[in-house]
Amino acid sequence: MNKLTVFLLLITIGTTSCKNSEKELDKLEIAKKFYVAINNSNPSETTELITEIFTTIDDGFEQKYSGNEYAEWVKWDSVFQPTYEILEIGQENGTVKAKISKIDKRISFLHHEPIITNEIIQFEGNRIKNINRTSASFNVDKFVKNRDELVNWITENQPELNGFLNDQTKSGGMNYLKAIELYRNKK
Repeated sequence: MNKLTVFLLLITIGTTSCKNSEKELDKLEIAKKFYVAINNSNPSETTELITEIFTTIDDGFEQKYSGNEYAEWVKWDSVFQPTYEILEIGQENGTVKAKISKIDKRISFLHHEPIITNEIIQFEGNRIKNINRTSASFNVDKFVKNRDELVNWITENQPELNGFLNDQTKSGGMNYLKAIELYRNKK
């Protein structure tokens, strides 16, 4: 009887350990799928991987999205043809940490090189609840200077595009891209 109890205890511990390991692996895989989905500008796949209320925190700036609002943001982002690259990714105690590089037409114009962020991805169940990003490589002065020059030029020369900066819908993204193109061709 005693050997049977010890055997059953060992099997229970082994099964529990495997299940915990699978959950850990699942979160890492979910995070990887998320970056693939936003790299492919796939709003429906992206929203399947996040909670109904999803939060991003970028260098302390917090933004909450419903699933539909984040899908709209992915559509906005898609206009600029983004490339997200996972530079590093790992997991510890249910939290996924990643180093991500992002470049697109908007970032190329404003920053002239990829923006690299360190990201902490937190989960609720098997969905991403929030992503906390801190800049690892981001020249905020250059970005803001170029953005302000663009906004000021548009205000003076193409006022019908005013508001493009804060309109994070697909049509807003198209206006943003149009503003960049008009500014580049002003000479």
